[in-house]
Amino acid sequence: ESDTASEISFQFNRHKKTPSIGSHSSDMASVSSVSGSVLSVYSGDFGSVDAQGTVEFALDYDEKNREFQVHVSQCKDLAVVDEKKGRSDPYVKTYLLPDKARMGKRKTSVKKRTVNPIYNEVLRYKIEKMVLLIQKLNLSVWHNDPLGRNSFLGEIEIDLASWDWSNRKLNWYPLKPRSLSAVNGVDHRGVMSLSIKYVPPGSLGKCPKNPPSGEVHIWVKDVKDLLQLRPSGVDSFVKCYVLPDTSKKSYQKTRVIKRDTNPVFNHTIVYDGFHTEDLKDACVELTVWDHEKLTNHFLGGIRLGLGTGLSYGIAVDWMDSTQEEVAFWQEMMLAANEWIEGLLPLRSL
Repeated sequence: ESDTASEISFQFNRHKKTPSIGSHSSDMASVSSVSGSVLSVYSGDFGSVDAQGTVEFALDYDEKNREFQVHVSQCKDLAVVDEKKGRSDPYVKTYLLPDKARMGKRKTSVKKRTVNPIYNEVLRYKIEKMVLLIQKLNLSVWHNDPLGRNSFLGEIEIDLASWDWSNRKLNWYPLKPRSLSAVNGVDHRGVMSLSIKYVPPGSLGKCPKNPPSGEVHIWVKDVKDLLQLRPSGVDSFVKCYVLPDTSKKSYQKTRVIKRDTNPVFNHTIVYDGFHTEDLKDACVELTVWDHEKLTNHFLGGIRLGLGTGLSYGIAVDWMDSTQEEVAFWQEMMLAANEWIEGLLPLRSL
């Protein structure tokens, strides 16, 4: 059923009913590191006012330097954020979607105390034209608040596949409220096929120590329709953690499948040390990555759990399973020793 199998233990301070201050702090540090590690890539600015006004910009592609250029000229009649002082400190930010993590964001300078800022700046992306044409440009305007939360002022989203590249002139565009793809960072990231199974303690035979503690089995079968970041395809692998444990013992990964947007992994992982009550508070996080020499690029992931927002009484960002993911996990909890098959969409986490 699988070409590789891994078995690791699920361990952290879950047995301490009245933990000391030191152990509680340790748990919190672990939780913090988890939520920061993945979510920091996708964290955005917060706060908003009603979008209004217009932005003037032009798009161009430099064939010689293989560079996408966004010429940001100016904005007019932006919303006022601080009504008491009648001020906004706006800047313009761009993303190429859905590949938000790989390309990163580009930003102009901040213009203080104006709702009619003039920038005359060029935001540049080194990217192949073929790859650019499967992206969308998200251009948004924000009020900069160094002491608080930045405020969203409006945006525009452009499908670059249908863009008229002969049009290099500066044009005005109305700013709109936030779009769904900008909030989620992606429209479609692919679908993972997998099976999971829970083996309760002592359920395999007459011996009460078979197994001595429960086990969660995760069989990663394949992924379809991954984002293609390069013309040559994508070199993908899957990482797995059982949160809140982020130690090396919890970390497992599949082999890399090269140049394939529909990789078949057929990889099974077994986590022991699982008591039945842990299923309410733990979360299996599976993330798909594109492998490159210098850095790996996040493609999408799923989180299997009850999605309650709490883990062992502590509020955590990563306990955020979707309805589909929750239903999949609940089905496993109700069907001990049985493989539960699922087909789940990858998301930005």
